[in-house]
Amino acid sequence: MNKFILSLAVLPLAACATADTAPEPRLSERETRELERLLEGKTAGEPVSCVTSFDSSRLRSIGDNTLVYVVSKDEVYLNRLQGSCSGISRGDTLVMNRMNSSQYCRGDIARSVNLPSGMTTGSCALGDFIPYRTPGK
Repeated sequence: MNKFILSLAVLPLAACATADTAPEPRLSERETRELERLLEGKTAGEPVSCVTSFDSSRLRSIGDNTLVYVVSKDEVYLNRLQGSCSGISRGDTLVMNRMNSSQYCRGDIARSVNLPSGMTTGSCALGDFIPYRTPGK
């Protein structure tokens, strides 16, 4: 009985230990091609926790769990969402609940909302921002 109780006590810790090692989200062939096109010729840099707030028209959703912030043709940031903002791949709007008005940071909460119905279709948190830059630029 004590072993069973100990196992239950350790279970939440095991979940925390694997939270950052979650597998990459599955993308459709079309979504994979779009992501490859956006990252083509660019090299990944070290992940950062925050980026300066950006014009939402520069934000692209790839599936329900991946965002790409296009800074310029030579620089983009990849963000793997924690959780699922189901619906953003279908055109639902991503509504950010920012803690800091000048930056988007890891852990900021977002909701996907179907605007015609006003229904929330998902909730997620931002992950780290991985910069991709064209070498030499």
